[in-house]
Amino acid sequence: MDMKEHMEDHWPEGCCWLPLPKATDERGTLAFLEGGEHLPFSVKRVFWIYGVPAGKTRGGHAHRTCAEALFPVAGAFTVEVDDGVCRRTVRMDRPDRGVLIPAGVWCNLTDFSAGAVCVVMASHPYDAEGYIHKYEDFIQTKR
Repeated sequence: MDMKEHMEDHWPEGCCWLPLPKATDERGTLAFLEGGEHLPFSVKRVFWIYGVPAGKTRGGHAHRTCAEALFPVAGAFTVEVDDGVCRRTVRMDRPDRGVLIPAGVWCNLTDFSAGAVCVVMASHPYDAEGYIHKYEDFIQTKR
């Protein structure tokens, strides 16, 4: 394995691809999640991000206790995940593959294509106090 292959496989702690099962026939493809079988947490909240203007960024924070799973159900966008030691950037362009972002990982979403829709499944209900909004504060939590 060369260094490039190794780096492409390396994720910040706890982050990983979330491949979904799918069924394809002459009518098209259906990807799905069932119960807690395809996610490492019970879903307590679902939201979607769409209509992001060109050049704008979403995310830009970490969660103290909440894990999230992001899925590109339409179009594409880029996700950068960072645990304070390791950083990885991936293009999200397959609706049958998401990415897991555990609590304590910084996340930025950029480069949204026209018509992109990102569906997010969260392990906790919304809690404004559960966010770390400044990268410097995030890094301090890692020391």
